[in-house]
Amino acid sequence: MGVTERGSDGVDVWEARWVRAFHLLYYACLALGLILSFGEHRSPAPVTLVVLAALAGWHWFLVVRRPHLLGRLRPMALHLAVLCVLYVALVRADGSFDVVIFGLMPQPYLMLPIPWSYAGAVATILCTFAARGYLDDPDTLWRLAGSCGLVVAIGMFLMYVLRQSAQNKTLGVLEERARLAREIHDTIAQGLSGIITQLEAAEQAMPDLPAVRRRIALAKELARDNLQEARRSVDALRPGPLRDARLDAALARVAERWSRTSEVSATVSVEGTPRPLPGEVGATLLRAAQEGLSNAAKHARAGRVAITLTYMDDEVTLDVFDDGRGFEPDARGSGYGLAAMRERARDVGGTLTVESAPGEGTALCLRIPSS
Repeated sequence: MGVTERGSDGVDVWEARWVRAFHLLYYACLALGLILSFGEHRSPAPVTLVVLAALAGWHWFLVVRRPHLLGRLRPMALHLAVLCVLYVALVRADGSFDVVIFGLMPQPYLMLPIPWSYAGAVATILCTFAARGYLDDPDTLWRLAGSCGLVVAIGMFLMYVLRQSAQNKTLGVLEERARLAREIHDTIAQGLSGIITQLEAAEQAMPDLPAVRRRIALAKELARDNLQEARRSVDALRPGPLRDARLDAALARVAERWSRTSEVSATVSVEGTPRPLPGEVGATLLRAAQEGLSNAAKHARAGRVAITLTYMDDEVTLDVFDDGRGFEPDARGSGYGLAAMRERARDVGGTLTVESAPGEGTALCLRIPSS
């Protein structure tokens, strides 16, 4: 159930809010257990505080801080197992922390894929019975079966709601594509046809210069209008070069086309073993390369641009270096392009760093986790 918040997608935004709510519930239960423990004792035992800190820290650093790993069996199964073991140790040390189960119970559905999430939910129930010492009771089997059945039924209902949400999202995407197709046909295609008509009329009007100028002015006006329409529509489309090529091949095509139009050398090198990437990750890397090339052409006055795509075990990095005039990255008004690149990187769990100084060129580095 790993999700990221995207302002352009209402479904993802709401899913991300639910993820945050489950994390807050977990820590609220830890805090409540600590309050109850102080109520029963003057202060919890040192071992209790150590286990409590381990529960809070493990979840924070290995679950909350890695949202891109949510929904993957590895390593989330290990993280959940550690949380369950620590929970049993905590309740054994101080029964006041029994309330932590209410924050731990939703975690399997958050951390694990189907059907492993159901197994994780049953495991948390077993941990509860073990922590409370119920496994030795004669009627434990019936109570355990009932509790497991209830938590699995709740999980199945939750997954049904998520599936319905995903189906509605897919339907919305298809409807949006159809809308864009109609819009392109009714605006951009007709506008291009009008531009061609005006240019043909200007050609026929030669050598009547006033008429030619009038036709060309109309063609320019149509071009400006359709450029605005294209910019409004293109953000909803996946980058074209990725449709028929791998990322490294798409980068090479983009760099080669940019070199022809800008008359500046641009090279692409690949390190590591190329592997398939999720569509949004590939799109983000390609957009970053395009933005780096665009900045090099418009602002840097560069004589050479080098793009390096590196595949590592746990991440993919893209470096774009130009030998242009550089700039101050921390200066105000450094450009919307860099801000947009950082937003795209954040959406896929990555980071963007910019190193530059006047007269020393610019280096962009985009890092995106891949495991």
